[in-house]
Amino acid sequence: MTVDAPPTQPPLKVAIVGAGPGGLATAIALSGIPNVEVAAYEQASVLREVGAGISIGANSWRVLELLGVADSLKTGHDTWTVLNMNGRSGEQLHKREKKGIPGKRAPIRTQRTALQSALLSHVKPGIIQLSKKLARMVDKGEKGVELQFEDGSTATADLVVGADGIRSVVRDTAWPDYEIKFTGTTIWRTLLPWDNVKDLDPRFEITGWWHTPTTHVYFSPVGEGLWEIAARAWHDPAVHSASKVSWGVPVTNEHVESHFTEYIPAIREALARVPSGGWREFAAFAGPELGRLTAWDHKVVLVGDSSHALSGAFGSGAGFAMEDGWVLAQALARFRSDRRRRALELFDAVRLPYYARMYAHLAAEAARRQARLAEIAARHSGDADGREPSFDERVANKIILDGGADMSWIYEHDVGATWREWVGALEAAESG
Repeated sequence: MTVDAPPTQPPLKVAIVGAGPGGLATAIALSGIPNVEVAAYEQASVLREVGAGISIGANSWRVLELLGVADSLKTGHDTWTVLNMNGRSGEQLHKREKKGIPGKRAPIRTQRTALQSALLSHVKPGIIQLSKKLARMVDKGEKGVELQFEDGSTATADLVVGADGIRSVVRDTAWPDYEIKFTGTTIWRTLLPWDNVKDLDPRFEITGWWHTPTTHVYFSPVGEGLWEIAARAWHDPAVHSASKVSWGVPVTNEHVESHFTEYIPAIREALARVPSGGWREFAAFAGPELGRLTAWDHKVVLVGDSSHALSGAFGSGAGFAMEDGWVLAQALARFRSDRRRRALELFDAVRLPYYARMYAHLAAEAARRQARLAEIAARHSGDADGREPSFDERVANKIILDGGADMSWIYEHDVGATWREWVGALEAAESG
């Protein structure tokens, strides 16, 4: 008697939109799951990172290890020591020093291209398709989602992963009422050889922020003989929103330098030594918290900045995005039958509380800052001369306002341990 073989389940076709750190991490993690077909669509014609430096702390190292990528990231500058300085006087206001722990990777500042190269080296050939800018998506019901690209081509997938950043087409299609707004923060970034500036001030070789009351200039080595500048200023959204885009706009040296004329001569000279055309402007946008990261009957899911438009508030966006991709893959691997629905429900359950805590933290910090500013104003209003806080007092208050909270739940986050806790709870519920 002949026994028929059980029917083979068709592969789950996953389309990743975007090939930044979140998209690449998702592609790596999903490629390890049997019976999953992965394609990543990137709008750029050449895959390159736009930006300068990126921080890799304990949370990011942990997910890179889970992805098998950590040992491929070989360059960077350790950030055990970080300075906060008065940018006009040069006075040191705060110095954070931590010691390395044997067997623990050092937190580093590295080039965004170094992280991208490390991730790319673990993406299987043929997965990434370039020059594929998503124009729109169409929900085809049981047939999945059709992706329509600006070059006229199309693709169909059972699951679409929106890893296309803060201006996500995937999110804006599946969540059409979602709106991001310019926060008022503008950042100018560049990289230049350390040899070009090392004569200016020995403290420039230490990662640090140099402040005025409303601006700062961030300096850090990033490895391979390169040095990063990230300069930040406030632009009133009521005036400037219409002129802002979110990522990598070329600007002139004169435009950047005009915002930092109060700084010590060494800082002004460092900015002046940036080669013409070296600056890129990054306007910070933010949007409200989402109640779900999945849509269209579990056929669309968001990872990275598309899912939590927090304008880089915590300086660890790449780490969050990579964690998202890894958790999504674990959830899909766990639920192999009816896996899309149950997996995405689990993904929401794991990641939504984490992002909800971030939004709650930002709201609490904003309230705390307002209360502290009111306290400072009230104290000075009682002075005999009724004076306002001086420039140096305002800078010192800024450092106090920006510090103090325990942020280990972000920067020491162990996504693997979090996942194991969820699996343990699921297994306990299933056995019960």
